[in-house]
Amino acid sequence: MKTVLITGSSSGYGLETARHFHAQGWTVVATMRTPRAGILPASDRIRVLPLDVTDASSIAAALEASGSVDVLVNNAGIGVAGAFEATPMSHIRKVFETNTFGVMAMTQAIIPQFRIRGSGVVVNVTSSATLVPMPLAAAYTASKMAIEGFTGSLAHELQAFGVRVKLVEPGYAPSTRFAHNTELRVEDMIPEAYASFAQPIFAGFANPAMVTKETDVAEAVWHAANDTSARLRYPAGADAVALARAG
Repeated sequence: MKTVLITGSSSGYGLETARHFHAQGWTVVATMRTPRAGILPASDRIRVLPLDVTDASSIAAALEASGSVDVLVNNAGIGVAGAFEATPMSHIRKVFETNTFGVMAMTQAIIPQFRIRGSGVVVNVTSSATLVPMPLAAAYTASKMAIEGFTGSLAHELQAFGVRVKLVEPGYAPSTRFAHNTELRVEDMIPEAYASFAQPIFAGFANPAMVTKETDVAEAVWHAANDTSARLRYPAGADAVALARAG
C-alpha cells in the first residue's frame, strides 16, 4: 500500500486530492496549518497532521510522524491578486515563503528518503498563470514561475536516483478558497488609477468561458504521481488544457 503526503489539505485542491488518493486505496497523510476535523472520511488510511511549510521544525515533525512516503504533493499556497504597484512587499515575501520557499523546503526535506530508497515522486502544484501572462497577478505568477523552473531542473538531477518530479498546472477555479487565502482584500489592491483597467478583467473572472474543478486537479495529480514517463507538465482543467495547447 502506497502513501501520499499532501500539503494544504484543508480545502480546495488539496482536500479533493486527499479524497481521491484515499478512494484509490492509498494511505493519505493530509497536512494543514490548522487540522480540521470531519472533512475527510473516517479511515485507518487517513492521517491528518499539522504542518506549516514555512517552518523547518514543523516540516521535520510532520515528516517524522509520516514515516515512509511514496509521493509528496506540494499543494499549499497563498493567493494574491491586484495591481503590483499596490501590493505590499511584505505580502509578496509572505507569498514567496509559502508558494516558493515552502515547496523547496518540503522537497529538500523528503529527497533523502526517496534517493536512498531509489524511488519516489514529487508533484508540485503551480498554476495556469505560468502558461500565459495574466494581468493583476504579477507577484503570484512570479512565485509559481520560480517553481516551474525549479521543478524542471530538479527532475533532471533526481532522475539518476529513480525519483520523478512533476508539475500540475491548474486553471481558474472559482469554487476554491483562493481569493480568501490572503489577508489582503482584492478591492484594496486596485488603486483608483487602475479601476478602468481592472473592471473588465474582474468581469471576465466572474463569467469565465471555461473553469477548473477541484476534481480536475485531483485527477491530474493522480496521473502525474503514477506516470512513469519523463513527462513534466500536466495542465488541469479545461481552461488550463486550452492554454497549454495554445502555447
